[in-house]
Amino acid sequence: MTARTAPRRGRRARRGTLWIVVAVLAGSGALRLGVGVAEAVARDEPPPPPVHQAAPDPGPLLAALQAREARVAEMEAALGERMQALSVAEGRLADQMAALVAAEDALSSTLALADQAAESDITRLTAVYENMKPKEAAILFEEMDPDFAAGFLARMRPEAAAGVMAGLQPRSAYAISVILAGRNALVPTE
Repeated sequence: MTARTAPRRGRRARRGTLWIVVAVLAGSGALRLGVGVAEAVARDEPPPPPVHQAAPDPGPLLAALQAREARVAEMEAALGERMQALSVAEGRLADQMAALVAAEDALSSTLALADQAAESDITRLTAVYENMKPKEAAILFEEMDPDFAAGFLARMRPEAAAGVMAGLQPRSAYAISVILAGRNALVPTE
């Protein structure tokens, strides 16, 4: 080996090492560049659709939604009609209630007049029976229903009623007495 050959080998060895370092750095850069490009591409493009599934057809779904919307519109229209009919019915009901209240007031007035007239008639008839001779009145009371006769006798003055009762048959007088005595038996005392 000569002096010339030794330094050449050292330079060659250094050059070879230098090329290895350059190659490693270039490979690392290329690898990083490839990963960065892959990430950028992945972010920009959506994944491809699966091969086995076809894109859904919006036709049936759209038709179903339109049919449902039509049914809802029909229901709203029917509800509106029912609300309007209910409003009309409420108005008629209010009118009928007002007429019913007016009729009830008129009936109450008529009944009050009838009660006054009946009371007046009964008072007058009672006065007639009181002014009759007791024996003549007793003949009429014998023919009356005991409840009816008891009503008149209860309204008569005690002296006149006593005269009529004295002229009655014992059975009739007893029946009328029982009715008179029991008239207030069911009335609460307190």
